[in-house]
Amino acid sequence: MTPEQIKTALGSGLLSFPVTHFDKNGAFAPDSYKSHVEWLAGFKAPVLFAAGGTGEFFSLKPAEIPAIVAAAKEASGDTAIVSGCGYGTEMAIEIAKSAEKAGADGILLLPHYLIDAPQDGLYAHVKAICQSVGIGVMVYNRDNAVLQPDTLMRLCDECPNLIGFKDGTGDIGLVRQITARLGDRLMYLGGMPTAELFAEAYLGAGFTTYSSAVFNFVPALANEFYTALRSGDRATCDRLLKDFFYPFMAIRNRQKGYAVSAIKAGVRLQGFAAGNVRTPLTDLTPEEEAMMEKLIGTHRR
Repeated sequence: MTPEQIKTALGSGLLSFPVTHFDKNGAFAPDSYKSHVEWLAGFKAPVLFAAGGTGEFFSLKPAEIPAIVAAAKEASGDTAIVSGCGYGTEMAIEIAKSAEKAGADGILLLPHYLIDAPQDGLYAHVKAICQSVGIGVMVYNRDNAVLQPDTLMRLCDECPNLIGFKDGTGDIGLVRQITARLGDRLMYLGGMPTAELFAEAYLGAGFTTYSSAVFNFVPALANEFYTALRSGDRATCDRLLKDFFYPFMAIRNRQKGYAVSAIKAGVRLQGFAAGNVRTPLTDLTPEEEAMMEKLIGTHRR
């Protein structure tokens, strides 16, 4: 896909980040992963993100990422695949190039490792990665990699293949300033944990879509909420928030890292051999998995 084509795809519907499947020895499990990706693609996801945050990008070896991207591409049919990318500039360039070679339709640039950086440094970092590949790049604004509007405008001037902006800061004032100043130059994607909890606020700020983690295991419900949100069906949104998303949030908040671990548990409970999370994350306890099973049981379709 060209950068403009992946930009269009990103804005055409609900998006998601498949978990990365591991076998009993902790190695990537391509067959189970492909089965899961194929299932998700059948629920009208225009783009799926391989080796993203919910896919445990942070615990993968860079050399593992091309195989994960290639497996996702093989299984996804017409659904585009965007690869996670990150760490320091030199490592991120290597990951971006290897993902492009493996067939990725785009790159999601996650925050660099550990240290804070000034805006000039972030500008140089993002510019170098954009210029290392021909596919579209979207930046993930969060944690130690928060781009200010002036920096983002400079990058848009310098990097034609910078096509997307994903926000995980929750700073509506900042993101509204960005959408007002940059308009349709970028595609805007909500990226808060359990994005449905914030979707109405982000829609008001100019974000027409978001990535749904729960799409991993209840894709029909995720689509129902998204459709209701876009059509202004407040009653359906309120019902799903109360019946599913707030109870899920209560499980997710029981332990640090459960924003990923609870999703992976949900995938396992839907019958996919997704395996365990890698350290430093921990899996849900048996009691918590039973809570997830009860929650999913009332929403299986």
